Amino acid sequence: MALNSVVIVGAGQGGFQVAASLRQEGYQGNITLIGDEPGLPYQRPPLSKAYLLGKISATALLFRPEDFYTQQNIELVHDQAVAVDRNNRQVRLASGRSVDYDHLVLAMGAHNRPLAVPGAEAQGVFGIKTKADADALAPLVKEARNVVVVGAGFVGLEFAAVAAANGATVHVLELGDRPMARAVSREMSELFRCAHEGWGVHFDFRQGIGHILTEGGKVCGVETVEGKRLLADLVVYGIGVIPNLQLALEAGLDIDNGITVDSTLLTSDPHISSLGDVAVFPCIHNDQKLLRLESVQNAVDQGRAIAARLVGKPAPYTALPWFWTDQGTLKLQIAGLSNGCDSTVMLGAPESNQLSVLCFRQDQLVAVESCNRPGDHMAARKILARPPRLTPAEAAAPGFELKVWEAANRD
Repeated sequence: MALNSVVIVGAGQGGFQVAASLRQEGYQGNITLIGDEPGLPYQRPPLSKAYLLGKISATALLFRPEDFYTQQNIELVHDQAVAVDRNNRQVRLASGRSVDYDHLVLAMGAHNRPLAVPGAEAQGVFGIKTKADADALAPLVKEARNVVVVGAGFVGLEFAAVAAANGATVHVLELGDRPMARAVSREMSELFRCAHEGWGVHFDFRQGIGHILTEGGKVCGVETVEGKRLLADLVVYGIGVIPNLQLALEAGLDIDNGITVDSTLLTSDPHISSLGDVAVFPCIHNDQKLLRLESVQNAVDQGRAIAARLVGKPAPYTALPWFWTDQGTLKLQIAGLSNGCDSTVMLGAPESNQLSVLCFRQDQLVAVESCNRPGDHMAARKILARPPRLTPAEAAAPGFELKVWEAANRD
């Protein structure tokens, strides 16, 4: 059956990509892109770093200028989807409008895990998820003298580097025992810890926040669960995200820590697809186990895959996951998934902030983490995109170079 109308709920990276790719694939039907934020769809990764530093403008954040949507005949709706009527194939919006669909794409993304401690509602306490968050935070970070960051993940450390660059005293509280513990190897954690400390950032590991101290409704400090007190005129937290599942739950779709989709990104309803941070899919790079990935690459590639299927070119989603974070002078790029890694090989010189960590599981290369070694990252993506044959012994040999090995071992 020909699709006359595709409705996309969520105007972030994944939702935008579906709309843009549908037109690139030659789809001629109606496209409605529903976003619950004002303004044009925009990139989120720069919010916690380049945008806060003023290195890129609000215009540069946009995926496309306004005339793109007119020229491509994409209806951009600023409203909130509140219900999906699967029987009549309609999406009901908060304004009362109903939008008919032949196929629906759910790309609602995720929201920040809240900082559930007393005082979290005080002025000067922020999560960073939207442009509005960053706009409110930008003038404050220029003036802040004492900053506490809760969480040593990507977003927390990106902001810590920004605050330190602005001259603030920065303390990072982290429940784990090292930076980015869920994402990278101990070797890479150590490089980033040393670099941040060199920029003046102080870490308190195995420390949780007990409550936020306030004065006149504004934050003035924090107290850890162990009773340690830190001055703070600004608190920023990055303690993970929670997928936006309410719409799918109420619609009766299958849920498992995300909207469950098959290998082609279809939900339990054949007229509904899902992608990005809100979806869990069988990942060939994770032994076909269900996985929910929070990355721009995943949202973009899944958006392209859904668009291709909707114009009659179905294929299983097999894209290699990759990630990045920019922190101060460090650019970390990760190819593959390192869960279950049982051995590593290091390339480069960590003392000069140039390091690649090759992660192996049962002697098979599963991921490569590269700091300030972009050539290694690009080679790793090529190696991991096909069945990798590189062994730990080869990688550990004197003079080994990943780019050279990749070039010599292309099929």
